[in-house]
Order: sequence, then structure tokens, then C-alpha cells
Amino acid sequence: MSVKYYPINEDAAKRAKEANSFNNYIDGSATYAYRRLVDKAARIAECQKERVDSEYHPKIDALLDSYARKMADNINRGNEIDASVPSIMIAGAANFPVRKKEKQNQRRAANNDEYMRIQGILDKIQSTGMGGISSGDPRAREKLQKKIEAAEAMQEKMKRVNAYYRKHNTLEGCPDLSAEESAKLEKAMTTFDHAPYPSWALSNNSANLRRMRARVEELDAEAARAAEPSDDEHGEGYTIRENTELARIQILFDEKPDVDACRLLKMYGFRWAPSQGAWQRLLNDNGRRAAKEVIEQIKETETKE
Repeated sequence: MSVKYYPINEDAAKRAKEANSFNNYIDGSATYAYRRLVDKAARIAECQKERVDSEYHPKIDALLDSYARKMADNINRGNEIDASVPSIMIAGAANFPVRKKEKQNQRRAANNDEYMRIQGILDKIQSTGMGGISSGDPRAREKLQKKIEAAEAMQEKMKRVNAYYRKHNTLEGCPDLSAEESAKLEKAMTTFDHAPYPSWALSNNSANLRRMRARVEELDAEAARAAEPSDDEHGEGYTIRENTELARIQILFDEKPDVDACRLLKMYGFRWAPSQGAWQRLLNDNGRRAAKEVIEQIKETETKE
């Protein structure tokens, strides 16, 4: 993966160091620290690209570039802020600019908040391509099964690569990786998690596998239930219907619901379908419960009135 680094203002970094420490600034240290952050992000992006379909790769690349650019801006801004007013141990207590220091601290806090928002881009990278597949999609099970197979293969690959590295202390010659992949993984490794694929990568992939397998079980259970005809539930002024062809739980009213009832239906996730003459949402256990609860609440409201 080609990573674009954005420029770090070394002069501002040096001035920030001099304004807050008696130690000398090491030339290039700010750029080095920044690139380590970007390299870690690139590693996360590379892992994610191996987990998802290639159609999501451009989005992952765009998120990584956004992270690199925004992180450089944040670091440069932080150094400019730190350099603007020296610490009291450097400037001394006499005539210390207290008001300026207070304003500086406010700017620091705002910049730190921005730093945390930028870190949130890493979560977006890890979630790209992992979005849910609609249960109403006729190919939902097939698509999920493909994702499961890809995630299973990735999990086994990560384990084999890590085992190879533990045995040989290098990735050179690893049968699961190309020479380019080996070089990238070795470059991205950190002293905090010294493995080609860190523990969080395996944990995240494993958790996603559990989630997808549970989804498949839900779809299978729903398919079995749909195969058995379900009678409409009739009540005073309404009918609850399980429309298995559309995979929708529907509520049909004898008369148009009032404004409050419509608001309640929407709150429970139902939407009006003119073609069906019904309020409906996805047919599953949650939808069934929602249908009963919304009818009960409508009844309670009518009783009070």
C-alpha cells in the first residue's frame, strides 16, 4: 500500500520543545513520530483490505489519506500552540503571562479534542466493508457465507504468518506472503505488539466471524419459520400480517390511524407502504415484538381518551 506522508513543521516542533523543556530537540523527531502513527494506520488499512471485497479498497485508501493529512495538520497546530507561550519553568514566575497561558490551554484542549476525532478515522477504516447485509435481500445468506469464508481464511492466514514469524524471527520466505507483503508487515510492526498481525486484528476478525455466523443462524431460522404458513392476527380495527414474500411484518388498519398513532408506528420502525396499504418493517422476531407493542400502546392511548 502506497502511503502519502504530509509535511511536519520541524521548526515549530523545535520551538515547542524549547518553550516547554530544557532538553534539546532531536532533529526530525516530530516527523518520525508522525510517520509511525501513519504507518500504524496503514497497517490497519492493509489488514482491512484483506478482509473485505476490493470494491471497498478505494474508500479505505481515502480514509487513510484523510487520517495522514489531518494528523499532520493537528501535530503542526499543536506545536504552534505549544510554542506560543513558554511554560513557567522556562519563562520564570516573574511577569508570567497568565492570561495568555489560559488561552493557550484552551487552544490545546480544542486541538486534543480534534486529535481524538482524527483517531476515530481508524474505527471507520476497520468498519469499511463490514456493513450489514439486509435480511430482505434474497441473496443475504449467500453473501454472508462468502464473507464468512473470506474471514475464516484470513483468520487462518494471520495465525500461520504469526507462527512463521515466531519460529524464524523474520517473514522472509513465508509461503503465505509475497515479498512485498512481508516487507510491509515487518516495517509496520511495533515494539508494543511485536507480531506481523497484532492481537487486535485477530480479535476483531474473530468477533466479526461470530456476528456473521449468528446472522446466518437467524436467517435460517427465519426461512424455516417462513416455510410454515402464518395466519393473520385480527384485532379490533387492525390486522397483523406476516408477508413472507416481501419479508415484512405488516399492520393494516380498518381506518386511517391518527397523527399520534402514526408517530408511534414510526417510532417503532414501521413505515407506510402505499402499494401494500399497510405499515410495515422487516419480518423478524424484533419486528413481531414491535408490532404487538405498538398495537398495545395504541389501544392504551385510545382507552385513556
